[in-house]
Amino acid sequence: MKPSILFAAVLALAFSLAVGDAAFAAPAKCVGVTKTKAKAKTKACKPAPTALARKKAKSGSATARLAARGKRALAWKLPARKKSAPPEEERVELLLDGLGKPILSAGAFYVINQNTGDVLLEKNARAALPIASITKLMTAMVVLESGADLNETLVVDEGDIDYLKRTHSRLGVGTRLSREEMLQLALMSSENRAASALARYYPGGRAAFVEAMNIKARLIGMGDSRFYDSTGLDPRNISSPRDLARMVMAAARYPLIREFSTTTERHVFIKGKLMRFGNTNGLIKSPDWSISVSKTGYISEAGRCLVMQAWMRGQPMVIVLMDSNGRYMRTVDAQRVRLWLEEHPERVVAIPEQQQG
Repeated sequence: MKPSILFAAVLALAFSLAVGDAAFAAPAKCVGVTKTKAKAKTKACKPAPTALARKKAKSGSATARLAARGKRALAWKLPARKKSAPPEEERVELLLDGLGKPILSAGAFYVINQNTGDVLLEKNARAALPIASITKLMTAMVVLESGADLNETLVVDEGDIDYLKRTHSRLGVGTRLSREEMLQLALMSSENRAASALARYYPGGRAAFVEAMNIKARLIGMGDSRFYDSTGLDPRNISSPRDLARMVMAAARYPLIREFSTTTERHVFIKGKLMRFGNTNGLIKSPDWSISVSKTGYISEAGRCLVMQAWMRGQPMVIVLMDSNGRYMRTVDAQRVRLWLEEHPERVVAIPEQQQG
């Protein structure tokens, strides 16, 4: 082939390729061009995206939409995160009245130095009020004084179900635990069915048990008190702050009550399943407290109640808080008492360790 013919063929091929590319490319799009003016000026002019670019962009936007849809679906499926309950040791403000004493929310209270007998705080100290599960301290004393075998197996039955307040229990009918385990769950976790079973297995049954509770109350000078059941669910179980302080002091003489009421948690096998039970008093875990006896209580008639024997500056302080309003106010009140005593150490007279019993 002649060179001229070969050169012409190459030019024709190049021209056809250029035309093909132009045919597949979208026309350029100019931004900012004014068509109404004869001498329009182009601010910026850029080529429109190719078909492949448009496909990628479409795919990317679809992916973004799917991702957004997935996030919405996830947000819909996941339950709203519950606000955590206020911590037991949340910092509280110490509010004082005109006499320089802490302002507490409890309707009745009593704070006494057990060693000296000095009453540091009191309000409605002789008022006989429902005491709810504070009752279980008396239940524990009666059980321990009976001399019953702590290793004996007790069985929860229909008679232990709470039909009065309809409270929940994880001790189902047929649960088999030792008397010791029942006693600890009653004191530590305030298990009502455990306290009920303890009374039912008492020699003579519940009636004899309740009679023993009232006899014990009179023996330790609880003149404002009366007991009708072992759980505290019966609102007729009444006592005064002063009487409850006496009951706490008496309960502190029993090593098992001190141990069981201040244990933070215990795992127990129930019908082949290991279950965790915790202490109803969150202050037990606090490094700011040294608590040797503890019991909480609540029914609607009693409000939130808390009794403790807590050591401060080497002294056993008995704190009784009754009829506090709000779930956490009994804890807040207890912290205010502690802060007040820390700011006024002269109210807690230290004694030599060798004289401490």
